Formats: sequence, structure tokens, C-alpha cells
Amino acid sequence: MGWESMKVPDGTMRLYVSRPEGGGPFPGVIVIQGQKGVDRFIEEVTQRLAKEGYVAAGPELYHRDPPDCRDDAKTRRARLRDKLVIQDVNAAADYLARDPKVDPERLAIMGFCMGGRVTLLMSSAGPRFKAGSDFYGGNMLEPWGEGPSPYQRAAEIHCPLMGHFGLDDENPSPEDIKKLDAEMTRLGKRHEFYSYEKTGHAFMDPHGDKYRAESAAAAWKRTLEFFGRELAPAKSRAAS
Repeated sequence: MGWESMKVPDGTMRLYVSRPEGGGPFPGVIVIQGQKGVDRFIEEVTQRLAKEGYVAAGPELYHRDPPDCRDDAKTRRARLRDKLVIQDVNAAADYLARDPKVDPERLAIMGFCMGGRVTLLMSSAGPRFKAGSDFYGGNMLEPWGEGPSPYQRAAEIHCPLMGHFGLDDENPSPEDIKKLDAEMTRLGKRHEFYSYEKTGHAFMDPHGDKYRAESAAAAWKRTLEFFGRELAPAKSRAAS
């Protein structure tokens, strides 16, 4: 486990990568950062996934900022644009697919906070992904820069999506989730959404004051079961 680097069209992007022991091939998961960046929590998520038999990588989406950038997280997030996010995440998926330990046909994506929004976005714009798990992704109704918002791309969603949301969250609010749920149902898109009582935003991060252990455990278990089903080897899916 540790930091690796890859080339993107306008520079270099780092990724924090964790791999299981053994030769594989294993399924792979791209883990998308929250607003704070690829922090200790995101690193730990990749490590937990590796223990479950996944090669997991967290791309550093703020890589266009200078190394000595002292802007706060909200300012850095505001500079992101969907066009470049799509480019970066698809490049990270290609990087993971080339890993000799990874089965390139079994890739998923998951993300937290702004990373949940990116997960929704990439379920339509990331052709490699076979499943996505969105953890409290806000601002899904608004685009970052030019082009449609993640919500407006719902008709293009090509993989099953799981969502985990707090009933006390304001962004996304329960009303936002009902709207997305209704749209995906109307479009016939496979999805499973779960809302957790007495739970707000950022409930998965054990290093923050919004952590809710019971909700986090349930959401993690559901995500592992979901990925286990959707990323099962082709022979296993055929047998079932």
C-alpha cells in the first residue's frame, strides 16, 4: 500500500493504492475522495477493501493545485470541473485495469461526500465501471462547469448504483434523494438507496465528529455484499 503516480494529459496524478496479498486477479475499486482530499480516511478505505480482496486506488483529484497550496478544502473543491474529473477518474480506472493483479472486467467505484457525487457522475461517464456505491454525495443537481449535472445524466447510467444517505443530512437532503430515486425508477435504472436515522453527512469517517458507528457498519456491509454480487467472476454469475 502507498502512493503511486501516473501521467494524465496535463501533468501527473498521484493515487493511493492498496493491494491484497496473493496473485489475483482481483476485482478493483476506485475510491473517490471527499472535499478534504485523499486523507487518512480514504487511505484506510483502500486498505479495508484490500483486506476484502479488492485492489483499491484513491486518485488525488486536486493534483492541479501546486504542492504548496494552502487554500482550504472548499476553495480547492470549487476549482474542480466535471470534464476534468471525468478525465481523471477514467484515467485512474485505466491505470487500475492495467495492474497485473486486477481483472479489468471487474471494476467498481465508490466515493464519499463530493466523491459520492463523482460516483453518480461516473456511473454514466465511466465505461469501465460495473457498479457504484455513493456515500452522501451532495450537489448532484448542479454541474461543475459546463455540461449536464450528474442528475441530468441519469438516462446514461449504465451500471447498478447503491446509495447511503443520512436522514439528518442537508446536502444531499432527503428530498434530493427522493428526486433521484424517482428519476432512476422512471428510467428503469437499477439502484438500491438506504437512508439512516439519526445520521447526517460524513457519517462514515471515524476521524470526524459526524461519525455514526452503527450506520457506518451497515453501509459498509451492504456495499461489500453489493460489490460481491456485481463483481463476481463471470462463471459465478452464470451459475447463480
